[in-house]
Amino acid sequence: MKVLVSVDMEGVSGIVHPAETSPDRYDYERGRALMTAEANAVIAGVLDAEPEAVVWVADAHGTFRNILPEDLDRRARLVRGRPRPLGMLAGLDEHTDAVLLVGYHARAGAGPAVLAHTMSDAILDVRVAGRSLGEIGLNVAMVGHLDVPVVLLSGDDTACAEFRELVPSAVTVAVKQTVGQAAAVAVHPEEARERLRLAAADAIARRASVPPVTMAGPLHVEVDLYGPYMVDLATLVPGVTRVGGGRTVAFHAVDVAEAYRLVQLLVQLASIKPA
Repeated sequence: MKVLVSVDMEGVSGIVHPAETSPDRYDYERGRALMTAEANAVIAGVLDAEPEAVVWVADAHGTFRNILPEDLDRRARLVRGRPRPLGMLAGLDEHTDAVLLVGYHARAGAGPAVLAHTMSDAILDVRVAGRSLGEIGLNVAMVGHLDVPVVLLSGDDTACAEFRELVPSAVTVAVKQTVGQAAAVAVHPEEARERLRLAAADAIARRASVPPVTMAGPLHVEVDLYGPYMVDLATLVPGVTRVGGGRTVAFHAVDVAEAYRLVQLLVQLASIKPA
């Protein structure tokens, strides 16, 4: 079987502040080490349950170059770098049997939630068919589009609750309890890894009981952007129009895959600063 483990950083145990997740900040290297160790715990759990599984790991934070390759479990294949198809889900295809989301965070506007955002600080909200979705929801929908289940998510308690609303039969591992946007009560990293290994094995063992989450197209998508100039750039994309006030754009997608790609593009456009 093939398993994809998508690993973000904000939901890792012990991490609460942008200084631990940003390459130009003083505590980033420790954040990388914690992220890599949690990835290893999940890889070990998957292989405890299915020793012959092929495990792909998608580095899914920021630049997609955070996991320390030399410290990653050598039994896994690491997908790193960008741009790349499917972004946080690089490696996902029709041959994938299960997906696990590790170190994830809640959507923009959720709270209290540690380092909550959606793709970037430029995105205030994404609504697909009227439902507000963050990175958790968008990735779950994209995985479901290929008829694959997401069987586990780890992060803070708010992220786990957000995931359970979408996939109530899956496994969640809350490695910290939210206090605020940059504060939490976290379990010890070693304790978090022990829980993750056991939970990953359990999730893989009962993957057949977790249905994929599907959204039938066509889909109406609305994206609220932080700055009006971001809207100006977004409307240069064919099919993207300004709606409502000065911060919202909308488009129609034939399916989840098209919606997912366009949201990724809008995130990149929103990072362009006016000259």
